[in-house]
Amino acid sequence: MTREIGVLFDLDGVLLDTEGIYTDFWQAIDDKYPTGVPGFAHIIKGSNLTTILDTYYPDKSLQKIIIDILDEFEKEMKYRPFQDAIEFVDKLNANNIPACIVTSSSMLKMNNAFEQLPGFKEKFNGLVTGDMVKNCKPDPEGYLLGAEMIGIKPENCIVFEDSLQGIQAGLNAGSKVVALTTTVSRDKIEKLKANKIIDNFAGLEIDDIIAL
Repeated sequence: MTREIGVLFDLDGVLLDTEGIYTDFWQAIDDKYPTGVPGFAHIIKGSNLTTILDTYYPDKSLQKIIIDILDEFEKEMKYRPFQDAIEFVDKLNANNIPACIVTSSSMLKMNNAFEQLPGFKEKFNGLVTGDMVKNCKPDPEGYLLGAEMIGIKPENCIVFEDSLQGIQAGLNAGSKVVALTTTVSRDKIEKLKANKIIDNFAGLEIDDIIAL
């Protein structure tokens, strides 16, 4: 390795197979409390909860209802890791390459996930949640904070993302971006000029990201 690198991971749809679960959740919310926005459950991907609520549900009493529904939902949902993603993180750990989770999710949700997945938290050198930033993706704030946490310059970081807003956030941070097709079709991703597009982590090696 010729220089230090760090890796910044989005969570849902990248490390955890949960994006479809959230799409169904927000579609159900939209069915019950209609926003009138076509494709609402897909448009909000990459946004933190505060941004979603302030943008689409400005009524404070309704916000509380939705927060309570979401909190209960996230307590009961199953956090299923992508096994090939976890194996890749293990490769990073074995090579002393620092890694950080950068998610729009809340710390409450993360604690639920960590409780359900023993040893998962310890694989990472840092965690940035939606509660910790003022600006959600595609703003680069979260990824810039993640890079700072692991002590690696943003331009020496590789971001793994699945949402269009997240991919753009990584690019806006000045990082190299590896986009996964777990949530968005390949043709839509290609328009954003991600540095590499993969379907999953299967067969991905450290040298593959160093080459970026």
